Amino acid sequence: MAARRTAAAGATAAAGSGEDPPSVELDELMPWSVRPLRTGRSWVSGPDPAALRTRWERLAAAEGAEQERLFRPSRSRTPHTPVAALPGRSTTGTGRFAREPGACPDPVRIAHGPFDEQWLLPDHRLIDAARPELWRVGDERQLFAVEHGYVPQAAGPALSVTHLLPDGHSPAGRPGRIRPLYRRPDATDPNLAPGLLDVVRTRLGPDEAGPESVLAWILAAALPSPSGCRVPLPADAEVWAAGVSLGRELVRLHLRGARGGERPRLPGGRRPYVRAALPARPTGIVYDAEAEALVISDGRISPVPPGAWEFTVSGVRVLELWFDRRAAAAVGAVPEGAEADGLEVVGSRGWTPEWTSELLELITVLALLDGLGPRQEALRARLERAPLISRDELRAAGVLPVPASVRRPASVLGHQEEGPEGQFALL
Repeated sequence: MAARRTAAAGATAAAGSGEDPPSVELDELMPWSVRPLRTGRSWVSGPDPAALRTRWERLAAAEGAEQERLFRPSRSRTPHTPVAALPGRSTTGTGRFAREPGACPDPVRIAHGPFDEQWLLPDHRLIDAARPELWRVGDERQLFAVEHGYVPQAAGPALSVTHLLPDGHSPAGRPGRIRPLYRRPDATDPNLAPGLLDVVRTRLGPDEAGPESVLAWILAAALPSPSGCRVPLPADAEVWAAGVSLGRELVRLHLRGARGGERPRLPGGRRPYVRAALPARPTGIVYDAEAEALVISDGRISPVPPGAWEFTVSGVRVLELWFDRRAAAAVGAVPEGAEADGLEVVGSRGWTPEWTSELLELITVLALLDGLGPRQEALRARLERAPLISRDELRAAGVLPVPASVRRPASVLGHQEEGPEGQFALL
């Protein structure tokens, strides 16, 4: 842990000293980025898809002032706002919700910040800023790198990778950027600085220079800084190969078996099991370090390695935050700023079996990620001694500065999209 903080502190000092730092900004390597989603109302997402359907039905059945109250209007959205359909979601309405709500759309799985998967009602009329450009490029081959936001001296990874549509939520309230690996569907037009792959192939070998190899390297080597993630690029092929190998393992764990990969599993005897059933309305979570167990009210899960319990992102303990969100949903707790009879508390049905399965999987993922910590620290130690591809070399190759055109979304519209009130969108 101390080595990770030392490396991060070194990157921060270089970034703030005025000298040309040896690493490159992630914003220069993956130049197209999108801001986090802004739902505008918390009831449109949550850990239980059944609750989202119930909320929709109550909102659709309400009328007039009651529907307005439940909706929780903002400057961007009210029940009377017509909007374009989300790309790939033509079954949702585009007319005014108050007049024609339509059928409830199927909730979609999203990445709610690092290492948390929740559900979202994919109706553009309900979301202040859904970032349609992300929906256009999201398909079965897309991957998203999500920055966690900079927190001084905080341990934990600087970014995560997901195959799900990410909302960009940050545990510490300092959201980073969302960077798709590809600018177009079907894994075409990599979101990498023009010429970067040519430089990598020339210096480090053609076998390790595909877009997903670069993403793997970034995940393994990225360091947080006040200006955003920074990434050292080695000039040593052996260091690069070691980082890519580590990064691929990290990506596999982040994806949890998606994209045809193996689901994460701990060795026999170290796999977590439910030793005592979790209650329907849990009130708290405690870690028993001596027994390596999570104690959830009267429920109990073990073994849980200390590294899984202590795993943090932006200074926030992942397991504790994950549990708190679901415990609040299970008891129908009123979120801060919400009304006691608002939609946020509609649909509570207690702790679900699905959440228990997800918790066991999350413990496994965090334990395995923590187990890769020594390899990641060893890589960073090698990088401190290894020669790096300099910014001057990247400038000479035309990689830097990055053209403004690649910082904008690509034109990916291969079909007409429905605009407000059923008209076709003009893009």
